[in-house]
Amino acid sequence: MQGPVLSIRPDQVVGETARIKAEGYRFVTLSCIEKDETQVEILYHFDRDLQMTHLRLTIPRTAPVPSITPVYLAAFLVENEIQDLFGLQFEGLPIDYHQTLYLEEEVKKAPLCTYSVTRNQD
Repeated sequence: MQGPVLSIRPDQVVGETARIKAEGYRFVTLSCIEKDETQVEILYHFDRDLQMTHLRLTIPRTAPVPSITPVYLAAFLVENEIQDLFGLQFEGLPIDYHQTLYLEEEVKKAPLCTYSVTRNQD
């Protein structure tokens, strides 16, 4: 991964994404990895004139992740994908498939989770 990587906190996700957009960057995608049984890392990737820049968010796997769809609506697809595959929950996601974008409703374990995650269903 080339280009600068800025580590951010959850309360900075939307603001930093808006700043990057104002600088003329386009949204490329998100990447998600498990750091350990309690934390995941989400990398936000942006491009401007073939130059990449990235945001890195390390967050507890049970914490809601702020959605960047207010800034880049196209992010709703990859945010839903991460919900399906890693069992995370994006907060403020306007088009939310509730972990059924790729998965059937009866699937109980996110396929890319090494660790089990239990979340209360409201």
